Amino acid sequence: MGNKILKNLEDNDHPSLGPTLYGLKLWGMWQPKRGFSSFIYNLVHISAIMFVFSQYVELWIIRSDLEAALRNLSITMLSSVCVVKAGTFVLWQKDWKYIFDYVSSLEKNEINKNETVTCKTIKEYIAYSKKVTYVYWCLVTATVFGVIIAPVASFISSANDEQMNNNCTKGYPEIMSSWVPFDKTHGIGYLAMILEQTLICFYGGGIVANYDSNAVVLMSFFFGQLKLLKLNCERAFEESSGVDSHEYINKIRKCHEHHSNLVK
Repeated sequence: MGNKILKNLEDNDHPSLGPTLYGLKLWGMWQPKRGFSSFIYNLVHISAIMFVFSQYVELWIIRSDLEAALRNLSITMLSSVCVVKAGTFVLWQKDWKYIFDYVSSLEKNEINKNETVTCKTIKEYIAYSKKVTYVYWCLVTATVFGVIIAPVASFISSANDEQMNNNCTKGYPEIMSSWVPFDKTHGIGYLAMILEQTLICFYGGGIVANYDSNAVVLMSFFFGQLKLLKLNCERAFEESSGVDSHEYINKIRKCHEHHSNLVK
């Protein structure tokens, strides 16, 4: 069943970028078609930015408590990185579209040539990038659940010790430190805060997982293409004898064009 799910993430139009484009689209960073869905996704991104702003407000409020402030700052920096990644990806949508179109069109053209060495090289780096992507997604998912569950586990273990030693109670834990315009220490306010922070954790985890895995896939693409360019150059010189000069120059021109497009 797992293989079937992973198979559904693949896209023939995007040989290596299929899974990452699916994830980027699911988390609202890749928006090839503007519409109501884009509006909703951008509203989510803006809400995440407002949450990060509330973290900085809370940081200012608790600045006198050094331990709490440092703990807040460490999480706030990670949150800031997440919203910057999401925001810049959406703002630079045209540039990303140009890169994705180039990567996918080049791979499809080379695969359609049905040349053994070329297809083997492409399949090797595509398989590698997919393995890294899926493993990294699992790692980020485990991290997100760990971040959500860790405060509760810490609260349960420490509360028992304090009640035994001091006969006192401890406040309910927060997943992250953020400011809200209501009482967040108990009741509905606390539940609302936990729900908000849980959703933010999944949002941030998805942003990091998809943005970073997309970078790895693109680096794997360039590595594979440079390797393929090297092989094509070697074959061009090996086949120079007995080859028409015009055909030989045309092969060199194609290698040069390939290299120029990669480093552009």
